[in-house]
Amino acid sequence: LKKPNELFSLFSLQNEINEVPFFDIQLPYELALKIFQYLGKSELGRCAQVSRTWKVLAEDEVLWYRLCQQEGYLLDVSISDASCWKLALKNCRAREHTLKTNWKNRIGAVSQLQYELGKVLCDVHSCDGVVIAGYTSGEVRLWDTRTWDYTAPILEPVHGPGEAGPRPHVSFVRINSSLAVAAYEDGTISVWNLMFGREPIHHYQHNQRIQALALASEGATVATASGFEVKVESPNDRGFWQTAETFEIQKLVNFLNLVPDVMGSPVTVAAAEDIVYLLKAEDPGKILHSVYGQPVTCLDVSAHEAAFGVKTFGWLLNEPNQILLYNLETSQCLKKMGNAIGDFTCVNLRNSPPNMLVTGNKDRRVRVFDLRKSESLCSLYAHQLGVSVVQMDDWKIVSGGEEGLVCVWDQRMGTKLWEMHARHPVRHVWFNSHSLITANIPDEKTPRGASIMDDDFTTHRKHRGIIYAYEFSADQLAVESVLPICRSSYDEVTGYNYNIGLAVPYDNI
Repeated sequence: LKKPNELFSLFSLQNEINEVPFFDIQLPYELALKIFQYLGKSELGRCAQVSRTWKVLAEDEVLWYRLCQQEGYLLDVSISDASCWKLALKNCRAREHTLKTNWKNRIGAVSQLQYELGKVLCDVHSCDGVVIAGYTSGEVRLWDTRTWDYTAPILEPVHGPGEAGPRPHVSFVRINSSLAVAAYEDGTISVWNLMFGREPIHHYQHNQRIQALALASEGATVATASGFEVKVESPNDRGFWQTAETFEIQKLVNFLNLVPDVMGSPVTVAAAEDIVYLLKAEDPGKILHSVYGQPVTCLDVSAHEAAFGVKTFGWLLNEPNQILLYNLETSQCLKKMGNAIGDFTCVNLRNSPPNMLVTGNKDRRVRVFDLRKSESLCSLYAHQLGVSVVQMDDWKIVSGGEEGLVCVWDQRMGTKLWEMHARHPVRHVWFNSHSLITANIPDEKTPRGASIMDDDFTTHRKHRGIIYAYEFSADQLAVESVLPICRSSYDEVTGYNYNIGLAVPYDNI
């Protein structure tokens, strides 16, 4: 045993054992492995110190592969893709700890998604790190922040034979893993396939201005609301796009969502003033909720539930401003949550952890609700002018306000970790484990005063809006992704520019 080669040969023989000693009996290796499957990481570590046979058993690849899968790591990897699953689990946990530390301490890189002079930001959406943005010039651009390659391509619109002059403004943009959709102020909708280049694959027209646009989280289904009509478009079995459903409703739509993970014909939830519709092919005019004098202020939909905020007037003192939770299968109200003075301005149900929901309110507070209870778990005093957008995961909350502030909170401690500020209201927030996308979109699309079409960078910067991309993964940081002012030192006097706030990291400043 003192020689290394003899020690190696001994352990190699232990892998071929057929029976494992369990106190005063001998068990087959397969049966002993089933017993060890009920143990956690610390128990397996203790068992590995009992004997050499138990050490081989406690470090079996099947056990550590199962532990890795149970903790949510490397779910799309088979057991033969790694040589040591114990080490793989250790590396995954260390990476997760590093990411959480970077999030809390604001360690990482931040970049601005730049665009050309003379274009004001109209709408932003993102999916898995891919960002789509629409501008007043009618342009639609894409960025893939996963590669830090910000040479954004422009998605080409559909031009008519006699079109001339400026293009209409972009009203809404949406994106999922395969499609990008843009709605313009003249009622035009263009659909692009992200794999087929920059030419649109589908195009259709509404007669009036579009009030709302929805894109399925997965698959190819687009829903639009214009006037008193809701239209659902999707490709047929042969791949040709067609109008799947058309619904006529009584009032103008304020919010529109497609229910995810629906088999068969698509299901749409539309909020029109004080009525919430559940639009199905077999029941086109079904009303999910309707109370006169209680307009809907926000809406979000998951696979089986819909959550929306209702506003009450002063003469309805018995019903405060609340968040209502409905079951989409039974059309029953499950919960009435919240008792706020202000209106609920945003709600996030789809991206929240199971049985959780996060909301923002005009009373400047972010509230987290447990759907198994009626009272809020925590209430955070967040923003001075009201909360405009919010998202959470199992430990943190990211909120955006009307005053342009983005705040990151520790949910369990109820404390603010850090914040960033820009000039315009925050209209979009998206994050995953290692990245964060925020968008500050101006309310005024045609600013008064100096013409932003002139070569006046100062005026343009004040009015254009801005998109930030943060990266907290240490192994994906790039020097080029850090703003030039953050790479400058005290000796350099050329790093300053108008309206550029200092951004992470601060190491060289």
